[in-house]
Amino acid sequence: MPKADDVRTMFDRIARRYDLMNTVMTMGIDRRWRHAAIRAAKVDPSTRALDVCCGTGDITFLLAEAGAEHVTGLDFSSGMLEQARRRQGGRRDPSSAKRIEFVQGDALALPFDDDTFDVITVSFGVRNVEDIPLAFREFARVGRPGARIVCLEITRPKSRIANWFYDVWFDRVVPVLGAIVSRDKAAYTYLPESTKSFPRPPKLAEVIRAAGIRNVTWKRYGGGIVALHRGDLALDAAAPDRTAAAVADTTDQPADSPEVGASS
Repeated sequence: MPKADDVRTMFDRIARRYDLMNTVMTMGIDRRWRHAAIRAAKVDPSTRALDVCCGTGDITFLLAEAGAEHVTGLDFSSGMLEQARRRQGGRRDPSSAKRIEFVQGDALALPFDDDTFDVITVSFGVRNVEDIPLAFREFARVGRPGARIVCLEITRPKSRIANWFYDVWFDRVVPVLGAIVSRDKAAYTYLPESTKSFPRPPKLAEVIRAAGIRNVTWKRYGGGIVALHRGDLALDAAAPDRTAAAVADTTDQPADSPEVGASS
């Protein structure tokens, strides 16, 4: 994996066309996945939320529009944050936009006190950090008792046919689209490549659980190419960890069906 400074430079480089490329690359379906992440976050008017690796702010804005009291979007790329702040000024709901602040920082050393947030989200970003277990430990550290942790990320599908399509799309088509749309073939060669070493859903669930996050469940979307993990922090430090019984792969469920094993 490239060093953090190289990844930061790459994201600075592609920031201006990042949103357009996401829409083209996923044919707009990524919006459904992000809304699923917001539902899993269970935001209410008292929620203080942190969106890590926020990029240009897609999830950050949705958290505020869902009613969160305050949302912090954090990213290490100044280029991405520049685009996020530009979008913030043009939101149709200015009242929700005012409840957002964008901060430059490192997911591996979050610049926040312990027990600060009720919800921590990360979408399509955690695979780019150098130490994934440490990132989730940081999420757990800044979460208040009972906080919800939500992770949306690309993963490899289970079936051979889906894997064949995955390889053709991400190895051949996406770099060409990146060269045309974003004018940066190198970035969109690295980004698909970064998914190949990323833990698959069962393994990622173990990583999340090892960080002290309980009741971890996951669900696949987009024919199995995207996984949404969620878990929570204990309200009581002595509370039992039910995660091992709760983990479930719901690949065959319809996208709008309840998550198996999810806590209420």
